[in-house]
Parts: sequence; C-alpha cells; structure tokens
Amino acid sequence: MTKNFENKLGQGGYGSVYKGKLRSGHLVAVKLLKESGAHGQDFINEITTIGRIHHVNIVQLVGYCAERSKRALIFDFMPNGSLDKYVFNREKTFSLNWDMKFKIAVEVARGIKYLHHGCDTQILHFDIKPHNILLDDKFVPKISDFGLAKLCAANKEAVTLTVARGTIGYVAPELINRSIGAVSYKADVYSFGMLLVEMLHLNKDLTRNNNESSMYFPNWIYDHLNQGRDIDIGNVDENDDRDIGRKMTIVALWCIQMSPDNRPSMNKVLEMLEGDVEHLHIPDYPSQIVYMPRNEVESWVTDSNDSKSLLHSNNYSNIIEIITY
Repeated sequence: MTKNFENKLGQGGYGSVYKGKLRSGHLVAVKLLKESGAHGQDFINEITTIGRIHHVNIVQLVGYCAERSKRALIFDFMPNGSLDKYVFNREKTFSLNWDMKFKIAVEVARGIKYLHHGCDTQILHFDIKPHNILLDDKFVPKISDFGLAKLCAANKEAVTLTVARGTIGYVAPELINRSIGAVSYKADVYSFGMLLVEMLHLNKDLTRNNNESSMYFPNWIYDHLNQGRDIDIGNVDENDDRDIGRKMTIVALWCIQMSPDNRPSMNKVLEMLEGDVEHLHIPDYPSQIVYMPRNEVESWVTDSNDSKSLLHSNNYSNIIEIITY
C-alpha cells in the first residue's frame, strides 16, 4: 500500500510514517514502528485505546500489522500534517489566522474531554503536544499517538505509574516530582495548557531571558493581564482577535497551574473557551514556580517532538527544582 515506502511523511523516536493508498483508493498514513519496540507496550496501547475510540477529534485507526518482527499502524491520512508545522514555522511559510487557531484549540479540548469523560473507560493520553495534533483537509484537528496512553476506571481520581513518560516542555510537573500531587487526568490538562502557550508563542521570551534564571510561569504574563495591558501574541489587528488571544492566554494559565488540584477539568476548560472573555478571571499569582538553570531552559521550552521516558528518581534534581515563596 505504500509502494515500497516511497513517500515518507515524517519520523520520530517511535519510527517512521509513510503515505499509502488502500485498494479502495482510500489514502492512509502508515506508522512503521522501530523493530526494537516490536513487542513493546506502546504498540499494544495504540491498538487497545485508539481502536475503541470514534470521535471527530480523534484520529481513526484503519488497521494494523503484526507480522514477525514488523509492527505497523494504519491511520486515515491527514493532508495538512501536524500542528507543529504551523506553531514552529519560523519562516512563516505556513500560518493560521486567529479564528482557525481558536477553532483548533476548542476542538482539541473536545477530543481530550471525550477521552476523559466520554468513554466507558477513562483514557489518559500523557503526550498532548502540537506534533500529535493532526489536521485534515478542512483543518479539523485529530489527536493522535496513543503509545503512552493509560486506561483507568472512569471514577478513578488518580493513577499509579512506575515510570512517567512524556515530552519535556509538555509533561506535567507531578509526573516528574510526585510530591507536587497525584497523577490524574489533570496531567493532560497541563499539556493542553502548554499547547495553548505554544500556539500563542507566549514562551518566546523564556529563551531570550538573560537573567540568572528563567521562570516556568512567566511572570510578565500575569503582570500584563492584571494591569489590563495587551500581550504581544503576534500579528493582531482586530479586537475580536485580541479577545481570542486574551481568552486563550487566561485558559492556558489555568491549565498550567503547578498543583493539579488548581487546574480545571476539560469540561471547565471548554466552558471557559466557549464563554465570554469578560467573564473569565485570571488565576491567582502562583505561589510555586519552577526554576531551571539557564542552560536547561532551551531544551525545556523548544519544539521537541521526542517523547521520552522520565524515570522518577533523583536524576532529575539538576533539571527541575521547586521553589516555594
């Protein structure tokens, strides 16, 4: 179906993706997993989670291959690629207007809400990021890559993980430091908040900071919002666009609260996004922030697409330190 893997769409730590066509003429994306992970849990996770999901904002699994050492997943082809192509487009070759950005944000939130509350079994994705948001021919977003997902009872408040995995910059702090709080669906809420931060380019000043340290919660965002000033979020000409930017910024700040208890559910996130911006209030100034040595900042906030295994151990003490004021 791929004509000997002729058209490569991309690659990552999991393997490579190729464009293919079924005998019916239906276009597909074939994700060929690396042989080293041929019998790994990621492959089983993808099939057992995404195979049971049918939602407009979740990528559709068409089929899979498990022959000898080869493992492949076949999905519907998404002609507009993944969201990171538009978020991290430094040459501005690809761009999205504010209405489209907002539409994508809302529909991704609906997809996550369905995973958390719309299935018989709660599905925690654990790897929400621009690279895993695919866009169809009408720019309808589809959440993809369920290799790190975990199934749990719908009424379960917390999950037990021996190894936390995710992508640096999007992974919730409690996955790295369990003293922050219990691991739950709020980890996906945090990652969604960071997705909004990336879409708004709010973290661009973090990598330009020349001070001794950079703060994970950018204080200048709070200062600007509390003073009623506009935040520089790129080319904004219309008041409606400014309202969209402000709304997405406030929602992002709620989602990336340090304590998972302070983050809203995806039900509440959708309510805020679809409501009037004038009714939104800014979360309290954070009493806890993440401090990182300057040489670690770039690797934390840049557009990494590499999902990693984050072992909960003292090895991460040189990456993240929690400071309480």
